[in-house]
Amino acid sequence: MLLSSDLWTSALIRRAELAGAFATVVRKGDARAGTVIVKAYDTSTRQARLFTEAFGSDGERLWIQPVASEMESELDAYIQRQAGYDPDIWVIEIEDRQGRHFITEKVQESPSQGGGGRAA
Repeated sequence: MLLSSDLWTSALIRRAELAGAFATVVRKGDARAGTVIVKAYDTSTRQARLFTEAFGSDGERLWIQPVASEMESELDAYIQRQAGYDPDIWVIEIEDRQGRHFITEKVQESPSQGGGGRAA
């Protein structure tokens, strides 16, 4: 059973805050089933990454990076396009000195990222 979007985002924000990061809801979507986009901003390098929900070939829920760029303007443009397609999306922004995303589910890291010591 999957958690509702509002409960899942609340838990993500709490995990980030407990670890010393700043996290906030930038866009509030459908409380029960809105898709979630997480923007993780690394305050030490001033780079960002996006993560969004997806389903693997086996039907397993996982998180992917839909945009390879770390330029915040390109990530924001992606978010705006997605909001145009789906008005029920949630957008959570996390600012952290290590660029952690705090997602506990399976995350498919971008090949160019290689993990980089970030939580996966």
